[in-house]
Amino acid sequence: MKLVSWNVAGFRACLKKGFEDFFYTCDADVYCLQEVKAQEDQIDFKPKDYYCYINPALKKGYSGTLIYTLYKPISVSYGIGIDMHDKEGRVITLEFEDYYLVNQYVPNVKRDLSRLNYRMKWEDDFRKYIKNLEKKKPVVVCGDFNVAHTENDIKNAKANIGNAGFTYEERDKFTKLLESGFIDTYRYFNPNKKDAYSWWSYIGNSRLKNIGWRIDYFIVSKSIINKVFNPIIYSDVFGSDHCPIGIDIKLK
Repeated sequence: MKLVSWNVAGFRACLKKGFEDFFYTCDADVYCLQEVKAQEDQIDFKPKDYYCYINPALKKGYSGTLIYTLYKPISVSYGIGIDMHDKEGRVITLEFEDYYLVNQYVPNVKRDLSRLNYRMKWEDDFRKYIKNLEKKKPVVVCGDFNVAHTENDIKNAKANIGNAGFTYEERDKFTKLLESGFIDTYRYFNPNKKDAYSWWSYIGNSRLKNIGWRIDYFIVSKSIINKVFNPIIYSDVFGSDHCPIGIDIKLK
């Protein structure tokens, strides 16, 4: 299966900026979208043969996740079962025969770090959620994690230490997630790769200069890393301040 993840930064806007061209050219089996910012009745894009699952935030025009899949899942769930987290439409979980696929949009700590404490709570609760899933079958998690994990994942590391998305606290939580039994697929196949980013600020021609951050990930249970192939960052695809990422996975 070919899986793609993309923070579209407003799906209705992205649809006007070439999303359909990418969708049909990429020809993936599953597309996981974040920051959809729309309710189901506001989305006109309904590709033939794909099942669509959407988890919008209660607050209109905010957050939200969506999945298009060619393969009908065994089950679908929304959120992680904790009310304080489940009002912003940040998680959709599809159960397939051999694994769970979790599409997530991690809360941003905000520029002033005012949401950092909440983010820490989210990280712990989400990790517990996917570890519980993993007791039944392997897990694939994708989405916007809102953190550049290492200095190789950000252009100007020293200048950004302590800033939102590159605090020690956020990076430590990502480390803890990996240490709990998951693998960052792109980094696994590209251990020393630099200048490979998935998000660029709109300020100062950052994308043209490739002054970016890698904050979008596919992570998988260690038990299935040998089933993962071709991790890719579609850095030449526009339509959002993020670009899509993808993997191939040889599971049913």
